[in-house]
Amino acid sequence: MGEATPPRAAARGLAVEEGDSPALPRRRFLSDRGKRFRRVRDAKVAPLGFFDRYPAILTGFFFFMWYFLNVIFNIMNKKIYNYFPYPYFVSVVHLGVGVVYCLISWAVGLPKRAPIDSNLLKLLIPVAVCHALGHVTSNVSFAAVAVSFTHTIKALEPFFNASASQFILGQSIPLSLWLSLAPVVLGVSMASLTELSFNWTGFISAMISNISFTYRSIYSKKAMTDMDSTNLYAYISIIALLVCIPPALIVEGPQLIKYGFNDAIAKVGLVKFVSDLFWVGLFYHLYNQLATNTLERVAPLTHAVGNVLKRVFVIGFSILVFGNKISTQTGIGTAIAIAGVAIYSYIKAKIEEEKRQGKAA
Repeated sequence: MGEATPPRAAARGLAVEEGDSPALPRRRFLSDRGKRFRRVRDAKVAPLGFFDRYPAILTGFFFFMWYFLNVIFNIMNKKIYNYFPYPYFVSVVHLGVGVVYCLISWAVGLPKRAPIDSNLLKLLIPVAVCHALGHVTSNVSFAAVAVSFTHTIKALEPFFNASASQFILGQSIPLSLWLSLAPVVLGVSMASLTELSFNWTGFISAMISNISFTYRSIYSKKAMTDMDSTNLYAYISIIALLVCIPPALIVEGPQLIKYGFNDAIAKVGLVKFVSDLFWVGLFYHLYNQLATNTLERVAPLTHAVGNVLKRVFVIGFSILVFGNKISTQTGIGTAIAIAGVAIYSYIKAKIEEEKRQGKAA
């Protein structure tokens, strides 16, 4: 009797009649199957890259670059204001360089541009307007007072966030959070009373910046989207740039045309002037983007603590670089404020983590 047709061979259309040797089609099938098995057996799992095996090193690199770029930005920004005191125009440059960077990134597909519709655009406009206002007023403060003092005032931002959450959004803020904000308010008050570079323009501008960024946070919660952070920040930067241009032209345009540009070029030269503006804008965009990318890699608590330490680094390096003299009371007040922000950030992150775990359960 002839050998029965192997089911798999028949299924593949390899008919085997009586007397025919089914050996060839069976060998062909077994050979093909063997090749597949050998490929599976020989296929080695791609070796893990260095950063895949040691993710903490990559995360540390993100933190380092975030701090480094932030410190460089603040120092270079203040140096520009020392010979070119036009914060509205410089704010436009910051955003403009960032927008050009985003457009080039989109052009080469790194990242691929995410589409945006009218509904998302309407949600992003309030976020971008608050971002623009907060950015401009921060720069007005940087131009008016010492960098260290502006950052001390901006340490009050958690207080404004908590107040907005409680009284505008109607969210209940735990007593522990309110208590943690007491040293922040006390420290900023102490630092302000004896700050040698104090003036009301710098102080009020920094406070307006705090309020603007608080409302940016509120509107950001309403504009929750699945779009990746890189594309989202790009769209916000574009809208913010369009918002910043008109006031810059109105407030500083006539002065810039008459003598602003000429004075800056006379002091440092055209090449240095243009290159300083380019690099400060690039550093501004990159440190903000790295801050977002770092947040995506770590838990909120780690990011919150990192943000506090970043402010310490900026204040410390700005004092060293510019030689700003600070009174003992200002130094103590700044330390108290930063410590209060650290406590607040820790408690808030712990509360949010508990909420997430509760929802997951």
